[in-house]
Amino acid sequence: MVETVENQKSKVPVIDCVHWMVGEGDPLFLVHGIGASHAAWDGIVNELKSDFCCVSYDLRGHGASPLPNCAFGLDELVADLEALRAKLGFESMHVAGHSLGGMIGPAYARKYPHRVKTLGLLSTAAGRTEEDNAKVRGVVKAMKRDGIPNILDKLVDRWYTDEFVKNNPAVVQARLNQITGMNAEVFLNVFDIYAETEMAPWLHEVKTPSLIVTGEYDGACNPRLNTYIQSQLDDSKLVILDGLKHSILMEAPTKVAAEIRRFVASRRQS
Repeated sequence: MVETVENQKSKVPVIDCVHWMVGEGDPLFLVHGIGASHAAWDGIVNELKSDFCCVSYDLRGHGASPLPNCAFGLDELVADLEALRAKLGFESMHVAGHSLGGMIGPAYARKYPHRVKTLGLLSTAAGRTEEDNAKVRGVVKAMKRDGIPNILDKLVDRWYTDEFVKNNPAVVQARLNQITGMNAEVFLNVFDIYAETEMAPWLHEVKTPSLIVTGEYDGACNPRLNTYIQSQLDDSKLVILDGLKHSILMEAPTKVAAEIRRFVASRRQS
């Protein structure tokens, strides 16, 4: 279902995203990344459902959520999140996002600072160099030129450690099936958003307490970029997970959940 919500200057089209709510406590909204779904958070939800009311949802055009009828940008993804918050009736919440979701969260907190208690920026990027930009744009260009299926091996190498791929072939294949099974235009649209979004010009405006987590060997969202993110956020903590790449939600849900739990608890006490 497509609706509109009032923006400060205009009406922004939003989509009624399908959501799941598990657990009790403060609401924790979980925002997945490119070509994924709410299920990316299953391991985290299982760990945190005793501490939080975990709200996960499928981004527009992903999973069970409706397809958009036109191209969209980061603003529309932020508007979708605000529409979901309003629909569920929460005055404020914690927000954690992975990859592209780690860009949606800060953009949301910048626009609606009174709605966000803490932020989690997981495996995301800001402060990219020209070389960084060239690499991520090269991936998008290759997908558009050669087709999405022909770039999947490169994505697997970026996302997962060799050990995880070896020990969890069915899990990896299911993730690839998500991508090949979704609308190609939507997948390329969200990859474009991820590639073209640079938070550096405005990230310092976000004053929400923020937890930043990435993998030691995450190529596109590496510790260097996450150290930069920390430098731009006044109240923040940076955690580098040893030996991991991009897919920290699937490879280390217990560790990620523990960091979220500790961070939120520390800010409740301060």
